[in-house]
Amino acid sequence: MKRAFRYRFYPSETQAVELSRTFGCVRRVYNLALHVRAEAWAQRGERIGYGATSALLTAWKRTEELAFLNEVSAVPLQQTLRHLQMAFAGFFAKRARHPRFKSRKKSRASAEYTRSAFRWRDGALTLAKMAEPLDIRWSRPLPEGAVPSTVTVSRDAAGRWFVSMLCEDPSVTPLPVVDSVVGIDVGIDHLLVLSTGEKIGNPRHGRRDRTALARAQRALCRKQKGSRNRARARVGVARVHARIADRRSDFLHKVTTRLVRETQTLVIEDLAVSNMVRNRSLARAIGDAGWRQFRQLLEYKAGWYGRQVIVVDRWFPSSKLCSICGVLAPTMPLHVRTWTCGCGTTHDRDVNAARNILAAGLAVSVCGAGVRPQRNTPGGLSATKQKPRGASRGNLLVHEREEVNP
Repeated sequence: MKRAFRYRFYPSETQAVELSRTFGCVRRVYNLALHVRAEAWAQRGERIGYGATSALLTAWKRTEELAFLNEVSAVPLQQTLRHLQMAFAGFFAKRARHPRFKSRKKSRASAEYTRSAFRWRDGALTLAKMAEPLDIRWSRPLPEGAVPSTVTVSRDAAGRWFVSMLCEDPSVTPLPVVDSVVGIDVGIDHLLVLSTGEKIGNPRHGRRDRTALARAQRALCRKQKGSRNRARARVGVARVHARIADRRSDFLHKVTTRLVRETQTLVIEDLAVSNMVRNRSLARAIGDAGWRQFRQLLEYKAGWYGRQVIVVDRWFPSSKLCSICGVLAPTMPLHVRTWTCGCGTTHDRDVNAARNILAAGLAVSVCGAGVRPQRNTPGGLSATKQKPRGASRGNLLVHEREEVNP
C-alpha cells in the first residue's frame, strides 16, 4: 500500500526563491498547455494529449519569451502536464468538471518531483537545483527502509511549507474481522450520533476563533489594494483559517480512525452538502462541522483496513421513521429533538435516525440493491432534502420533503 507522509519544513532563503520560481513555472506551463488544448478543441475539434504538450514544452523553452523555464527542474514541468492529462481524463469520463486555469493568488502553489529529480540519502531529502537538503520537521518516522517514489512540495496561503512523500507502507494491512456494525447520523449539535446511542460532540472549531478571524478580516479590509500591508494582512487571515482547519482535521482523523478500528461495517447517509450550505442560516455551521471531510476520511481508511462503508440514499426518511414500528411521522421540524410515536415509543431524533440508517444499510447490503440512485435535487432546497413516504421501512415509494437533521 502506498501512503503519503506529509511534513512541514523550513527552507533557506535560497531554497525558498528556487521553489517559488518553480511554482510559477509550473503554473505557467499548466495554463499554456490548457490554453492550447482548449483552443485546439474549440477551433479544430482536435484532442491534444500529453505527448503533444510535452513536445510543445520543449519548443517553449527555446523561445526568448519562455526561456526562464530552463532555470528550474524539468521534472515538475513534465509532471504538471501529466496532471493536466489526468484532469482531462476525469472530465471526459464525467467524473469532474473541465480543468480551469491556475490563478497566481488563489491556486495551490505546489510542484511534484519524481525519483530523477531528488536525492534521498540517510534520511535527508535534496531536491534538484539545490545544494542542501530540506530542513524537515520529522513529526513521525517514515516506514522502516522506505524510499519515497515521488515528492510534492507545497506552500499554503498562510506561508507554511510542506513536503509530502509517497512511500510503500507495509503497516497498512486489513484489521481482524470484528462482529460489529454501526449506523452514523451526522449533525450540528452533535457531530456524530451512533446507532448505539453514543453521541460525539461537535467541537465547533470555527466558533472558537471567530473573534480572531473577524479582527484579521477587518484589518485586511482597511489595507490599500495592491500594497504590501494588504499582502501581510491576507497572510494573517490565512493563518487563522489554517489553525481552524488543522484542529478540525486532527479531530476528524482521530474520530474516523477509532470508528474504523472498532467497527466492521459502517453505514452513513449520502448527504448533498453542497446544496445544504446554500442555506444562509446553516452554512457556517455545516462548513465548520466538516461532513464532507468526515466521509472522505472514513471511506479511504475503511479501504485500508478491510472495513465496509455502506452509503444510504439521501432521500431515505431517517428522522421521521419510527425505528420500532416503521410508521412515518407526517412532519419533523428541526426544533423537534424528541418525539413520541403512535406505538408509544419516545425517540431521540438523532439516535432514531442513526438506527434507521443502520437498518436501511443492512437491508440494502443483503438484497444487493443500489444505495445511491442518481436523482436531480429540486432547485431552491437549500436546507431540505427529498424523503420517501410510506407506511413502513420496506415501502419507500412516494416522496415528500423534510428538513435535514442539524
